[in-house]
Amino acid sequence: MTATAASGLQLASARPCIASSRRVFKAGAANLDVNSIAVSWTKLASACHLSQSLEPFRRSFASSSVKFNKVVIKAMAESSENKPVSGLPIDLKGKRAFIAGVADDNGYGWAIAKSLAAAGAEILVGTWVPALNIFETSLRRGKFDESRVLPDGSLMEITKVYPLDAVFDNPDDVPEDIKTNKRYAGSANWTVKEVAESVKQDFGSIDILVHSLANGPEVSKPLLETSRNGYLAALSASSYSYVSLLKHFIPLMNPGGSSISLTYIASERVIPGYGGGMSSAKAALESDTRVLAFEAGRKHKIRVNTISAGPLRSRAAKAIGFIDTMIEYSIANAPLQKELSADEVGNAAAFLASPLASAITGAVIYVDNGLNAMGVGVDSPIFKDLNIPGEKH
Repeated sequence: MTATAASGLQLASARPCIASSRRVFKAGAANLDVNSIAVSWTKLASACHLSQSLEPFRRSFASSSVKFNKVVIKAMAESSENKPVSGLPIDLKGKRAFIAGVADDNGYGWAIAKSLAAAGAEILVGTWVPALNIFETSLRRGKFDESRVLPDGSLMEITKVYPLDAVFDNPDDVPEDIKTNKRYAGSANWTVKEVAESVKQDFGSIDILVHSLANGPEVSKPLLETSRNGYLAALSASSYSYVSLLKHFIPLMNPGGSSISLTYIASERVIPGYGGGMSSAKAALESDTRVLAFEAGRKHKIRVNTISAGPLRSRAAKAIGFIDTMIEYSIANAPLQKELSADEVGNAAAFLASPLASAITGAVIYVDNGLNAMGVGVDSPIFKDLNIPGEKH
């Protein structure tokens, strides 16, 4: 390796020769297999009149395609160390994010936290109070370590976990039966207002706010069988909770910040089985996104968007009872026939949180393999004679 590097330096010092044969060298470098290396070497050596003096280098250079690849990779790494990264990287270094609704390692909230961390953001999370103990214990014992691995091999660090129940805005809203509930014992300052105050006291400000919360106690019931309490509970937990979060956290958010929520196609299409007022809650969330984008943009220079994500086999989604069927339907009918990964939603959130999306606000961004674009289910027997392209699963 040392000899090869030395020869490379000698070759690079022959500037007039290299300059005169630049086109020959580029032609050889464009296709780096062994045969093209030999041809390009002959042309280069002939043009430079260096064939005898550099013969030892030629033999070591072409002796092994594997060695050659290693040399090139290392050389590229060394040559790019002090150069700016090309393209449009998502850089969130120095930014701080609060993600509300992370209680395990397989939902969209966790995936968003990972993508934001991979881009350099500091991560704070809010976890539903009854799930807090098991989440923190699992995190502390390393049960999530495999899921914490970032693209560079490091582990995602969560700076602080806050207890949170976004159904309650302040302590006065909490009913007595919740205050005395054993699942809330040992936790304090977990209403939306109190959490925002705690974050301000601990960190001063944030740049990114993520709402990854939803709950419909009667989600398995058709809308016609949903009670008033069940309907209003779905809207409270799944849509007004976002209004409340943004209301209380926006004083902490730096101008130019970004707020993101998660919605679902049931807001605008009929999804049988997604009941209990949850479709109404998602429709409200999307409408609120537009209004909040206007108000937060004008008053605080904060962008507000929502991601309409496709079905995911998360623990929360399994409560609906037919998530596997929805995933199979999506794979069969979406333009992109593959199962959606949580990371794809996380990456979309990182983009929306970054300066690359500085002119995007009030938008519903679909991350669902294109299923939202479809007007019919192409797996229907009605279309069996149309020879529709696709993969069989």
